[in-house]
Amino acid sequence: MKTVLVIGASEKVDRYSNKAVKMLIEKGFPVVAFGQRAGKIDAIEIVTDWSVINHIDTVTLYINPSLQEKYYQAIIELKPRRVLFNPGTENRAFVKMLEEVGIETEEACTLVLLSTGVF
Repeated sequence: MKTVLVIGASEKVDRYSNKAVKMLIEKGFPVVAFGQRAGKIDAIEIVTDWSVINHIDTVTLYINPSLQEKYYQAIIELKPRRVLFNPGTENRAFVKMLEEVGIETEEACTLVLLSTGVF
């Protein structure tokens, strides 16, 4: 299975990023949780240091477009196969940048994709 990077991971159980990390683990996906604050989601450490992130297949975004800007180049340099824009994270400018370098993009809910088996 390919590693999934969740950007915007939170320890708060009511956050969709938290639910996504848990469901990805439940479905057997290796997960890297990246957030503004260190912490844990079950056994997964929330990392705050971008330099430890590598070999990512899918990036799933849980941060709004204005916060995404500082990660544009870092995400592109990871060369993921695809980037998922969850509801509320849609960003036409970033989609264009990603597609120009051959990275697939999709506006979709990670939780829905996982629950319907099409992740």
